[in-house]
Amino acid sequence: MKLLLVLGSDDNYDAFTRTIAPLGFELIRYRHVLKAMDNIDEIDPEAIVISAREFPRHWKILVQFVRNERSKEACPIIILKGESFSAEETSKAFFLGVNGVISDTLEREEEIYRLKNILGNHAPEQEQQFFVEPWHRIGLLVAGISDRSFVLGDVKTISSNGLSFFPEHPTVKTAQPGKELNECSLRAGDAILSPVCRITGAEKNISLEFVSFPGDEQGALDRYLEEVFSQTSL
Repeated sequence: MKLLLVLGSDDNYDAFTRTIAPLGFELIRYRHVLKAMDNIDEIDPEAIVISAREFPRHWKILVQFVRNERSKEACPIIILKGESFSAEETSKAFFLGVNGVISDTLEREEEIYRLKNILGNHAPEQEQQFFVEPWHRIGLLVAGISDRSFVLGDVKTISSNGLSFFPEHPTVKTAQPGKELNECSLRAGDAILSPVCRITGAEKNISLEFVSFPGDEQGALDRYLEEVFSQTSL
């Protein structure tokens, strides 16, 4: 599944891609709006993200261009806004057919949830993400992020392939993407699982990929996710 990113700044690109990496999109980036428009048919994206801070006039042109051929359901468009993006501009964006307007700082958890909700229905099925609520009985205890100490994690999202969590300890600054963690304890309902995990992102939350499970623990996780989230998937 292709996600078209029209982002000029490398910092914006890096921060955004770390946030949506678990959804499993094939990312295609353009630094110039007109070039992206010239190639839209060839790219045939499932969704589009454009920075209004970097392209304060051209984002409207892109939205109108896309909406002439593609509906909001077929191709969601998300605007990443800066501080100067007014309420009037937000109203214009939705009038033109934008699916969401989200701060480009990606600091607020609820905005990240909205972003993933919009993109979730167009993500590859095997990478489907679920948002964890307190009653879901999902928890994480992990060692080796920065030292041998165990750290409790407040799990925010989970899928068959990985999860993201907020550490109850300031270890995020020392978490290194690519590092494997062999001492992980994941609660899924009544089951306590022992996956080997790999760090794939470390911002406010830490993202982990499941490398392996002992025995049939992968199946146990998949069955629990199906049972709990079958009515609440993105």
